[in-house]
Amino acid sequence: MPRPALAVTLLLLAGCAVQPGYQRPPVELPQAWRESAPRAAEDGRWWRVYNDAALDRLVEEALARNSDVLVAVARVDEASALLLGAEAGLQPQVDAGASAGRSLSSSATGLLPPGAPRERDNYRAALSLSYEIDVFGRLRNARGAARADLAASVAVRDAVRLSLAARVARSYSALVALDAQVEVTRRVLASREESLALQRRRRDAGMTSDFDLRQFEAETATVRAQLPPLLRDRDIEEAALAVLVGRSAREVVEGGVSRAQGPQDQPVAAVVPQGLPSELLLRRPDLIEAEQRLIATNARVAVARAAYFPSITLSGVLGSESAELGDLFTGPAGIWSFVASLAQPIYGGGRLDAQRDAALARERAALAQYQGAIRNAFGEVRQALVSQSRARESFEAQSERVRALQETLRLARLRYDNGVTSQLEVLDAERGLLAAETARIEALRAQRAAVADLFRALGG
Repeated sequence: MPRPALAVTLLLLAGCAVQPGYQRPPVELPQAWRESAPRAAEDGRWWRVYNDAALDRLVEEALARNSDVLVAVARVDEASALLLGAEAGLQPQVDAGASAGRSLSSSATGLLPPGAPRERDNYRAALSLSYEIDVFGRLRNARGAARADLAASVAVRDAVRLSLAARVARSYSALVALDAQVEVTRRVLASREESLALQRRRRDAGMTSDFDLRQFEAETATVRAQLPPLLRDRDIEEAALAVLVGRSAREVVEGGVSRAQGPQDQPVAAVVPQGLPSELLLRRPDLIEAEQRLIATNARVAVARAAYFPSITLSGVLGSESAELGDLFTGPAGIWSFVASLAQPIYGGGRLDAQRDAALARERAALAQYQGAIRNAFGEVRQALVSQSRARESFEAQSERVRALQETLRLARLRYDNGVTSQLEVLDAERGLLAAETARIEALRAQRAAVADLFRALGG
């Protein structure tokens, strides 16, 4: 075949082998967010909205020491190295080689020229070069797949960091809530025990009955029994948080987790997502990962299709070869060779078809995962927005309940001191106030946790 015709044929085949470029699949997105709130996050370090220096330190410690983050960082390094390997496939490969040998030829075969020595030395030093001309895009698409894998690994690392920060914020909020519950319970218990001592003196003086005293003792024991489970839960949460931030085994067992000084009895300011819903596709790490996985599978489909077409390789050798070591680098010892080879698959028992079909199946699976990830992401955003607003409403209602029961208890004690009512009314008021304060603390924890969930859902 004439050279121009051969070149035209190769170009036509290359055009047939080209995989259409990746285009983002169409996705039906909402036009705007349903929920609204008076304030939005402005800093990538979203946990600072809690205005808690202790939490800031814990999150930074977790991002630096947590095992999941360290694994994700190593995966990024691995993907980066694999990308370099894929890019190297597009470059020529140059090797240097040297050899020295001695051989003995048979004189009985008649193949040895007359007068030639039976023993010979041979010395060789050469550079060899090989290069595959990527006419059909196999190597370029392999590089594109590796680049998408790297981007996906970076997104996984970011997702791990985002999830970890949210988990630390939730665990810290739970720990602070348990601290508050322990404090409230101890305060009520101290008040009950002080009142119990007074009731015993009144009973000894005949001013009250054994029935009233035993009833008060039972109520005091009820409050005392609530304390050990709270202390247990607090110790468990503190140990879990220490593990989460990456503390050593000794620190987990022997150390503690620092908390902010002063009361934390107010909810975090409400958060509203900025921008359009479509921006979530560019911001949330798990969606970025899913799309990059789809891009990688798309490129690997092109690699599988390119396997149907010829591979063209250029190779050459340049060096010296001599029977005497001293003559190795002289002019007459020079050698060279150049070879252009073409290999076209003819029959492989369906192997190439199977590889192509497997690549197409992986692409369909990646597309389904990407679409599912988008649905899940927007579902999580909606749930987090609703949870945030409803948790705040619950906290405000519980706060009103606490204020009302505090006044109820004050009036009940006043009525009891004036002999208008029995001790039972005071006990009922104290019991109701303790339950209301506990519910208020739990509502505050839920609201602070909802803010962390919303930032995670929005991609930080």
